Amino acid sequence: MRTNPVLRVIGEIILVLIALLFLYPLFLMIINSFKSFQEVMTDVIALPKSWSFANYEYVWKYIDYPRLFLNNAVVTILGLAGIILVSSIAAYKLSRTKSRASAIVYFICIMPMLIPFQSIMLTVMKTASFLHLSDSTWGLGLLYWGFGAPLAVFIYHGFVKGIPREIDESATIDGASGFRLFFSVIFPLLKSVTATIVIIDVMWIWNDFLLPLLMVNGSPSTKTLTLAAYTFVGQYTSDWQYAMTAMVLAVLPSIIVFIFLQKYIVKGVVAGAVKG
Repeated sequence: MRTNPVLRVIGEIILVLIALLFLYPLFLMIINSFKSFQEVMTDVIALPKSWSFANYEYVWKYIDYPRLFLNNAVVTILGLAGIILVSSIAAYKLSRTKSRASAIVYFICIMPMLIPFQSIMLTVMKTASFLHLSDSTWGLGLLYWGFGAPLAVFIYHGFVKGIPREIDESATIDGASGFRLFFSVIFPLLKSVTATIVIIDVMWIWNDFLLPLLMVNGSPSTKTLTLAAYTFVGQYTSDWQYAMTAMVLAVLPSIIVFIFLQKYIVKGVVAGAVKG
């Protein structure tokens, strides 16, 4: 079917306007990170009178950015590794097992996506404290396994159903064990959907605020970058210029990852949704 050129142009203009609307808060955050406190209080929308990196120098030293960057990296890598490993294996096994019990377990695995985190956060805090997972970066990373697995299982499950069973049978005939079959044959075929999960979860874990606030906020040595930005805003003082600067430094790594890997998001999600 041929698309009307006029409607096509109108649609593109609307999409550009929507994109600008979503990017506008990011634009304000960036320009205000170069302003002094007086400029921020005078006019939030205006461009800085002088583009100075003094705020970035101060925030970098004040929050000890390299250490907090390492904390974020540990939490993100640990959480991401667990989500991918557990979810891919679980989705593969559930997809290949055709039974009522398998369908029930699959439903139980993806059902937590429907539960708001705010309704269970007190229980999570109690459980994490009992298991000695609080106030540690590795403990925070482990908690993301449970919160990230439901969506990952859902995406992996839909993708695995599109992989022919004959591949499994051929590998089994050649003498491959269950784990050898999965890691040597099946998992490499999940590259595109794994890239999608990596991007989604990196953006989520790296920029998450509420769970780190509950789990590691009490210990300065285990804080994350987003929590460090929160320290500039308090009841009696609010250094908005430093808060904006800290947020730019916090989200910049995840934005760079997204820019370089964004093409895999739609490709992986569509593949996982339509296969099978």
